[in-house]
Amino acid sequence: MLHGVDVSSYQTDFDTEGLDFVFVKSTEGRSYVNPKLKSQVKRARDAGCVIGFYHFLWPGHAKEQAAHFVEGTPERAGDLLAVDWERTGEGTRATSADKDRFIREVKRLRPSHRVLLYCNRSFWLDHDTTSYAGDGLWIADYGTAGKPRIEADWRIHQYTDEPLDKDVADFPTREAMRAWAEA
Repeated sequence: MLHGVDVSSYQTDFDTEGLDFVFVKSTEGRSYVNPKLKSQVKRARDAGCVIGFYHFLWPGHAKEQAAHFVEGTPERAGDLLAVDWERTGEGTRATSADKDRFIREVKRLRPSHRVLLYCNRSFWLDHDTTSYAGDGLWIADYGTAGKPRIEADWRIHQYTDEPLDKDVADFPTREAMRAWAEA
């Protein structure tokens, strides 16, 4: 298992020691862009980490949100892309159809990049109606690293949010993860 974290603009000073990958929040909805994106990506790239970017999905306008994500996210071969599908701060959520449209549109706009679905166990079990996760599932289920309580295949497991979101990836080496990302 590889070790990584995912960060948003709130985690400006994260330690990269011992990390193999870092996902950085890039965009949200149709207008927000992470103001700390460049410095967070630089920190992770300088440490040799595999880089991923994620978009926090709001209800509706999936294609417009996908375009906003692609426009606001650096494009480099081997970088991973993901949609963060969970409850908004307002208590709403995008539909399963919104999630699917978003993933398909990002794959259309950036066909040479892997696109993953991030969601928690409850969303996967109770809200997802298609089991469509693009190129892989990134599941949040707090407990033992690498042992999410789901039956589905997964690529990344977020197992805690203390002191920040920590993840493991089901790859034997950083090079294997990078090769998968570039395939």
